[in-house]
Amino acid sequence: MDSLRSVQQWPVGTVAVAVVDVSGAVLDCHGPQDRPFPLASVTKLLSAYGVLLAVQEGAVDWDQPAGPDGATVRHLLAHASGLAFDTERVSAAPGAKRIYSNTGFAVLADVVAASGIPFADYLAEGVFQPLGMAATALAGCAATGAVSTCADLCRFAAELQAPKLLAPQILAEATRVAYPGLDGVLPGYGMQRPNDWGLGFELRDHKSPHWTGSRNSPETFGHFGQSGTFLWVDPVAGAACIALTTRDFDQWARDAWPPFTDAVLADLAAGPGSGRTRGSLTPSSSSEAPKLRRPPDQLRSWTTSVPTVGGAASDDLVPGDPSRARPGRREDRRAGD
Repeated sequence: MDSLRSVQQWPVGTVAVAVVDVSGAVLDCHGPQDRPFPLASVTKLLSAYGVLLAVQEGAVDWDQPAGPDGATVRHLLAHASGLAFDTERVSAAPGAKRIYSNTGFAVLADVVAASGIPFADYLAEGVFQPLGMAATALAGCAATGAVSTCADLCRFAAELQAPKLLAPQILAEATRVAYPGLDGVLPGYGMQRPNDWGLGFELRDHKSPHWTGSRNSPETFGHFGQSGTFLWVDPVAGAACIALTTRDFDQWARDAWPPFTDAVLADLAAGPGSGRTRGSLTPSSSSEAPKLRRPPDQLRSWTTSVPTVGGAASDDLVPGDPSRARPGRREDRRAGD
């Protein structure tokens, strides 16, 4: 993909990028795929997935009280609890305003940890290990403290497009607008009216300005990080894109990221004529393209009951086939240690 080679012009020391299609194939990549990068707020995608898994497993409830009076787990995931950005100050009533809050994710980590396992371990056992994300770890705050590689995030991007750990209904719920119509500030881009957000996932919708491209569909979801990182999934395009850099987000990113994303989407639309055969696993650099895997010792043959989502029971979403099984509850796993 010619678009990926354009990152060589970015004013950064090191950059790693990749594009993953809906089948999980890495269409192309550029830069050091196995180099660890601090993710900053892209961490929230990983942490949100852990919370969603905890909901599925029954360790946490959507409407469980958490954070300020009247707020719930759902409010915290959607940045609608009223908590301030990085303090415990309450700035609005729950559900009244979209206030982007790192503190809210710290509270969510504590809620999950109360089920009997530290949140970093919950993420490692429930998300990273089953997806083969061996180089990824939550080394600090649940909002900003993860370290990962482009190769590992390709595995996560594949999961976001064809979930195996989560019931599809739960991921669909998380990538729809939660508490529609709330205004708020999108960090780095100012006030958005509305500032639509899902359950942990920022939604493209019709926001302007925005860190994704003008060609992205309104259904695009993902996150960017202050460390100069982003991950987006565009369900209409049937692809995801990851970019990790060694330069903090600033005006350079506002200038570079949208046209880069538009070029990626143009390449995808052009197909074989774009400089890369769609579906190829051969990278454009000397780095080996990551291969998705699920280690056999992490496949379980039992089914896991998941909560009702959107009014429909989803107990039948996990067949007894070991190749489709998801991990059991973390507390059950600990009990068997």
